Amino acid sequence: MDNKPQTIQIFLPDGSPMSIREAELTNRLVKAILFPRNKMQEVAKRDMVHFTGVYFLFGSTEDGAKPIVYIGEGEDCFTRIQSHNRKKDFWTHCVIITTKTDEYTKTDGKYLEHYCLAKAKEIGRYVTDNDTGSKKPSISESREYDLLDNFDTAKILLATLGYPIFEEKRKAKSNKELFYCKGKDAIATGELTDDGFLVHKGSKSTIIEANAIGVWVSRLRKQLLEDVILKDENGVYVFQQDFIFNSPSAAAATVLARAANGWTSWKDKNGVTLDELKRK
Repeated sequence: MDNKPQTIQIFLPDGSPMSIREAELTNRLVKAILFPRNKMQEVAKRDMVHFTGVYFLFGSTEDGAKPIVYIGEGEDCFTRIQSHNRKKDFWTHCVIITTKTDEYTKTDGKYLEHYCLAKAKEIGRYVTDNDTGSKKPSISESREYDLLDNFDTAKILLATLGYPIFEEKRKAKSNKELFYCKGKDAIATGELTDDGFLVHKGSKSTIIEANAIGVWVSRLRKQLLEDVILKDENGVYVFQQDFIFNSPSAAAATVLARAANGWTSWKDKNGVTLDELKRK
């Protein structure tokens, strides 16, 4: 589904925007329901949580640089989620993707689980908690295209509910939108995106940290190394994948191994700072 204006309807069953939320594109078959873990009893009364579909358990680890997700499927999604409520500690919120009239079969659910898991790993915004992969079921070509169309709707609904798990990280359409950060042994390429500053895979970061780097930057770099997002290659840290930082300054400090103002450290190919281009 191409980026185009969309109308999304969100219903709050108990009136709270922080509680259970049902979301749908008014002219589409697919529907999503989001609920916090502490609302298991309340959400059990909603018919759609017992439909066949695919579900996502979202959370975070105490020391992880990325959020975490478990992706599953079920003929009665809520029954499966009840099991995870007893056995999995990390998750705080769940999103179920199903149809408004419970039209999915078990095979449909398995296909969506397989495709969603593969796509989540490919994009890499979230760490997946699934121990093993998901086997692609045998399905007709026509049905596969129907489900891929459904996936496009699910992708929009998930992002609207605050979980952009399937949104591509890179948004720049030309070199004019790229920025560069250079320092001792460091040279990185990145771009300003809707959800932060993205440093591109292959960018290089200085290994030796300055005395005044700041505790939080040092801790972040250590976590990126543990998560193999940064890796020591011939005396320089190299980004093994695209990574989104909360701010240009966090990205620049990580690259330069010192305290840095990202708005002036990141420059376009002509040497014009991010500050001059985006804030003046």
